[in-house]
Amino acid sequence: MRAGLRPDDEVCLAYQQLRERVIELLTITRVEDANKTVPACPQWSVQNLVCHIIGVPEDILEGRMQGVTTDPWTQAQVDRHKSDSIDKLREILINQKSKFDVVLPNIPSPVNSQFVMDAVTHEHDLREALGKPGAQDSLAVKVAYAWLLSHDRYSDEFSEQVQVLRVSEFQKMRALSGRLSIEQMNALALPGLAIANSLEGSPLRTPNRTID
Repeated sequence: MRAGLRPDDEVCLAYQQLRERVIELLTITRVEDANKTVPACPQWSVQNLVCHIIGVPEDILEGRMQGVTTDPWTQAQVDRHKSDSIDKLREILINQKSKFDVVLPNIPSPVNSQFVMDAVTHEHDLREALGKPGAQDSLAVKVAYAWLLSHDRYSDEFSEQVQVLRVSEFQKMRALSGRLSIEQMNALALPGLAIANSLEGSPLRTPNRTID
């Protein structure tokens, strides 16, 4: 049976917990780390990635949703904060809490789960760039995995096949969100080519090379 989405209250909690983890990561991020390239998003530095992490809730609050998920939409977030330090971006994320937590429960399903999927995907992109792994069994990972597996790009048969594989939800989530190469997925006994083909034409793209 196809997995269902997580309940809305869990989705909200997942984002709030995720946000606290990102704030903690930014607290220990060194000034020189800001210019590091993000392996999963090689067109972005750590600073650029954080601009996007704060930019999505910022755009939701301001109603800037035209072109949502497109490259110009995310680039505008990067451009808007291109001169901000990591400390400043962390401060913005902290200050977002009071306003965004009022809006968060009103984001309808499944959009709320998609929002968490994007955020937790980038949390782990940030962790990879900083060499700070962790939180692989978080509620946000579970929310993201459920949303990815429920997407209509996958048949019930495919979803059931992935569910029964003895691979962690974290690794499945990274595969389905375009963070593992075909070779990496195959090594985990995941259907790498099928997943890569399913992501064609979507904002999620399987990398052409293995990401260390």
